[in-house]
Formats: sequence, C-alpha cells, structure tokens
Amino acid sequence: MGTTVYEKYGGFKTISRIVMSFYEMALDSDEIGDYFADVDMPRLMDHQTKFISSLVGGPVSFSDDRLRAVHAQLNISHSDFDEMGRLLSEALSDHGMKPADVDYVLHEIESKRAIIVTADAG
Repeated sequence: MGTTVYEKYGGFKTISRIVMSFYEMALDSDEIGDYFADVDMPRLMDHQTKFISSLVGGPVSFSDDRLRAVHAQLNISHSDFDEMGRLLSEALSDHGMKPADVDYVLHEIESKRAIIVTADAG
C-alpha cells in the first residue's frame, strides 16, 4: 500500500501548520477575510485541519451532508472558492509540498466545490 500525502508530509502536525498559514493569508484577503470576522478561529482551524487531513489520507472523514450544512448559510461564491484555493495552494507550497501533491490536494478540494459554493454564479 502506498504512502498517502498525509503520511508523506508528517501527518496532523504538518497539516495543522499549513492550515494556520492558510488562515493567516485568508484573514488578510480582501476577498474572503470578512467570512472570518466573528468566527472562533481556533475551533475553525481545528476543523479545517481535520478536513484537509481527511482529503489527503488522514484518519478523519467528513460527509458531504456535513460540509453542505456547515457552508449553507455562508453564501460562498465561485470567486471566493477560487481565492481560497489560491491561498491554500500558496500555503501548501510554502510548507514544502511538491507541485504534484499540491495539485492533488487542490483536486480533492475542487471535488467539494458544488457542496461549498452556495451563492449564485451571476
């Protein structure tokens, strides 16, 4: 059995660092920073670390129903989702993830677009 991206880069500890870097950038983003104005960031970062871990072979799993419920009221647009992907890509690269593995993670995130994006494309 092959090594997962999760295992390859050091598991939860590394994913946690990546998520912290991502949220530092997201909070500074003119496009998506406002989503986090009144959010319990330590709790969100914990959930996001578990979510990213689940996508790359870690021990946690999130159902699509749960993702849909959590994001339903946020009115996330395709543009917001794209910005999130751009920032996540940067955070992954900054932490030494190889381009092919960054692409893999982004592909896994992209597979959740229809669940997370709730705003009309117009």
